[in-house]
Amino acid sequence: MQRAFGVDVPETVAEMCRPGAAAVLVYDAQVGILRHVRDRDGLVARIRRVLDAARAAAVPVVYVRHVSLPPTHMGVAALRTAMAWQRLDRADEVRSTFPPGAEHTAITPELAPADGEPVFDKLAMSALVGTPLEAVLRDRGVTTLVLVGAVLEIGIEPTARHAADLGFLPVVVDDACGVVDDDAAQRSLASLDYSLLSYRGTTGEVVAALGGG
Repeated sequence: MQRAFGVDVPETVAEMCRPGAAAVLVYDAQVGILRHVRDRDGLVARIRRVLDAARAAAVPVVYVRHVSLPPTHMGVAALRTAMAWQRLDRADEVRSTFPPGAEHTAITPELAPADGEPVFDKLAMSALVGTPLEAVLRDRGVTTLVLVGAVLEIGIEPTARHAADLGFLPVVVDDACGVVDDDAAQRSLASLDYSLLSYRGTTGEVVAALGGG
């Protein structure tokens, strides 16, 4: 750890993820999303290891989940996005993919929040758009945002970029982030690495940094 101009500057992912500085964000660990990722059960087990270590160290854990508006209340961008994702040519055929009350919209039971951990609903890809997440992190004095969940190449990459722009240190736990398309995921990781604004660690490295051995 370096000390410069009155602040501690971590040099390693282990220093970034130390209790007191870090929070864990569980991104879209939803029933209807996890069913599409590679090695779903292995992914859930690795995410659970990170969560267990964070909870044992009193590191805050927060969740976001993706929800959909009813088509009657979608705007231009939302309708265009829904058409693209649902492979539709007509806007009037769009359906709500993740209604808030649907079973597949819920956080998967194996990764359920514990002890009042908050779950913020979002409409965007970045977990920091339209949610209280930034305010919660600032109020806790968090400098490092540890990212786990799904999907790496869809929502976790833009969340990491957004977090960096807001002055956080995003740490992508690359083997605890679900992947649908391997090539797209590798492009996302390469792009994040190239920017030099986010960081990567394995489940084992992050668990050890959180005090889990």
